[in-house]
Amino acid sequence: MTEPETGAYSDEEIEAARVLFARPATFVMGCAKIEQLPEPDLPEIAFAGRSNVGKSSLINGLVGMHKLARASNEPGRTREVNFFDLDGKMRLVDLPGYGWAKASKSTVKQFQNLGRDYLRGRVTLKRVYLLIDSRHGLKSVDTEALDALDLAAVSYHIVLTKADKIKAHEREAVREATLKAISKRPAAFPAVAVTSAEKGLGLPELRAEIMRTTGVQI
Repeated sequence: MTEPETGAYSDEEIEAARVLFARPATFVMGCAKIEQLPEPDLPEIAFAGRSNVGKSSLINGLVGMHKLARASNEPGRTREVNFFDLDGKMRLVDLPGYGWAKASKSTVKQFQNLGRDYLRGRVTLKRVYLLIDSRHGLKSVDTEALDALDLAAVSYHIVLTKADKIKAHEREAVREATLKAISKRPAAFPAVAVTSAEKGLGLPELRAEIMRTTGVQI
């Protein structure tokens, strides 16, 4: 069985995206308050998802670097909006994870609100990539995130992560179930990406989709 792709991309798009994401990527800043955000002068795409879903690994995999985005052994530790610059052409934005077990309610509310404020008011935000662990599929806590994105009218694209951990027919089943679950959601992009940062599965197509979404040229 061939692996499902995000969409139909030409060889030229795949290669252009590979070249773009091979260019220098650097950490810009982490923002704990909405007032600290950098100037909205570049197109941005953001990554959201539950703690421990693999956001850092996916960002690192896209740019081919091991330590650009730092993963934590303590889920929920990333409580800032982190900005990464890709060769001065776009920013990759790592939003605080959700579904924390150990953080206090007041702390959770603080960085939940920070993420929501960013989503509502960022004029350069082109799309949110919402990461879902392919081994578990959509959970109730993810549904809350979908509702928030729909309410904010922010375009979002579901990305299944850690797809190397399950068999090919299981990947296809969870992709189809996820696609069905979002089919009537107003802000959902009508496709589901299947990825593995560890094995590189789906990353060329996701790079091409991001490049297409942002309109960035090399």
